[in-house]
Amino acid sequence: MCQKSKYEADLHCHTSASDGLLTPEGIIEHAVRRGLRAIAITDHDTITGWTKAEETSERLGILLIKGIEINTDWEGKEVHILGFGMDENNKSFKKQLFDLQEKRIFRIKEILEKLKKLGIDISFTDVLQYARGESVGRPHVAQAMVKKGYIASIKMAFDRYLKIGCPAYVPRYKLSPTKAIKIINDSGGIPVLAHPGVQDLESDIRQWVEEGLLGIEITHPDHSLDDKIKYHKIAERKGLIATGGSDYHGPGIKPGIELGDWGVGLDIVDQLEQMIKQNQIEAK
Repeated sequence: MCQKSKYEADLHCHTSASDGLLTPEGIIEHAVRRGLRAIAITDHDTITGWTKAEETSERLGILLIKGIEINTDWEGKEVHILGFGMDENNKSFKKQLFDLQEKRIFRIKEILEKLKKLGIDISFTDVLQYARGESVGRPHVAQAMVKKGYIASIKMAFDRYLKIGCPAYVPRYKLSPTKAIKIINDSGGIPVLAHPGVQDLESDIRQWVEEGLLGIEITHPDHSLDDKIKYHKIAERKGLIATGGSDYHGPGIKPGIELGDWGVGLDIVDQLEQMIKQNQIEAK
């Protein structure tokens, strides 16, 4: 029997539409087995998982919050912005996502060229076997490297070749947090700063609030207790919603991270839904 989750809602998880292992349907089914009452799918730079996840959530009776995670850069730091409740029919939003996905493809092809010079022959077709959605990323390259026997694990692939400072690393397209916040706000969504404790972003939050940031992720596997306390106080002081989630990618991607063991209560979900309704009205 599946062990029950520690929280009622998990507002940060990934599916096979980006770099997660479970399909959108599969992650909803897993959330139900874990006893979650609500879940947000926040795939990187894509919303293609929404349709199947919504169909499954309606069938199984669990609340789905439609979300996204946009990767950005700020003063040499990797900053992630979560978005919740965007209008999927917003033409500008869809165009922005298409542009981000195209830039991901260019980046991966550059990484593969670097790997080839290092004696690691991985084709883009090899990578696409693992990228089942529109959002292609380094984890898919790492999976292909493991499959072809060049490396023993995904973590080793990152540590030796793919992370910043390694020989096959290629910088991402330089999208700013401000731009990501605007993309989400303009499409009626709620922009939330993901896991700020990872990059120690305390001093930057004030500026982003002035530019439209509406929330901070408090509960996250990479946050210490001190991080949770510090950023919760900032959220209260700035009038921001305090979200939380597991950043779940599936077994084997991030060992020891289980869906729903980091998250929030339904009171936060209710607050988030009210904010989404209000922001969608203002965005029209």
